Amino acid sequence: MKIIEGGVCAAQGFSASGIHCGIRKNKSKRDLALIYSDVKASCASVYTTNKVKGAPLTVTKNNISDGYAQAVICNSGNANTCNANGIKVAENTCALIAEALKINPKDVVVASTGVIGQPLDITPIKEGIPSLVASLGNNSEEAAEGIMTTDTRLKQIAVSFEIGGVECKIGGIAKGSGMIHPNMATMLVFITTDCNISPDMLQRALSGDIKNTFNMVSVDGDTSTNDMVTVLANGKAGNDEIKTQGEDFDTFMKALNTVTVYLCQRIAADGEGATKLLECRVSGAYDEDNAKVIAKSVICSSLVKAAMFGSDANWGRVLCAIGYSGANVDVNKVDVSFKSSKGEIIVCQNGAGVDFSEEIAKEILLENEITINVCLGDGNGQATAWGCDLTYDYVKINGDYRT
Repeated sequence: MKIIEGGVCAAQGFSASGIHCGIRKNKSKRDLALIYSDVKASCASVYTTNKVKGAPLTVTKNNISDGYAQAVICNSGNANTCNANGIKVAENTCALIAEALKINPKDVVVASTGVIGQPLDITPIKEGIPSLVASLGNNSEEAAEGIMTTDTRLKQIAVSFEIGGVECKIGGIAKGSGMIHPNMATMLVFITTDCNISPDMLQRALSGDIKNTFNMVSVDGDTSTNDMVTVLANGKAGNDEIKTQGEDFDTFMKALNTVTVYLCQRIAADGEGATKLLECRVSGAYDEDNAKVIAKSVICSSLVKAAMFGSDANWGRVLCAIGYSGANVDVNKVDVSFKSSKGEIIVCQNGAGVDFSEEIAKEILLENEITINVCLGDGNGQATAWGCDLTYDYVKINGDYRT
């Protein structure tokens, strides 16, 4: 397996585009994106657990109920959520792009992201679709830009891998900066692959993967209303179709996980106002479930996040987060260390502080990627969660989000 260029256009048969159609006031910001497969593809999705859901999710879930899709269209700048005509706008968007692409409207995944509760005028989308379709090509970056809201960095990756001696490719783009919190989905992620895999196995792969990837990311504790992760697999690589679990399915899962872990890390690192990517690695838990609960609790702690922003080795806040997590844990066995490219320092052993150099700890925590290692000594369970520091800019960004 190796990292390659191309994002969602790396796999055979996929093209993409991104334009400014006028939903967003800033003309330099792309606000409409399209991903297209030249043949119908197996399709799998997972959706937000928020009871308040954007209209596009309802329409998408209905459209891909047969397990297939051929195009993804997404606008940014307006979430199309809590609107009286939201379903109609989402359905009309599918109809318009389907007509332009000469495909079935039921083969369209539709998504929106942006401000909640504001009416979405379909006119800019309708007027922008001819340009959007005409721009289709090897344009994964443009599509990635078209789905961004408060994101400051483009997020994309692609890898190649082999199944049965046949080269396959898988790539993805993502948006996510605020309203990021487990459980699925708290961001928009679109993944494409030319691997030949049945809809049922594709859904099994995605549903299994998110438990240890997107469900382990938190920026601010708010689960979004709109977001989803969608995978399209068009089979153009020509490998024997993956219909059951086995070696080929395991290989596909590893490739998918490579893409999703990378996107998780990029989403966490680009949290609103963030200056640091935080990774909490828990080992020695009673079981995986307890490890996940603890990792999430640490990564979600506002006090831990604030300490990391200040490069303060305040390990007591980590212990505090473990203690209120609800996990089955013996706090008298807990070890904690902080690690970065500058090294690693042990700050707590057996639930109590140890002598350590505050100067060295500061140097380690000044880096922009920090790992919080938690060893529990209770069993073999392990888990990893991702998040970011909490800065002054997070409040500033969200204080004037609509203005």
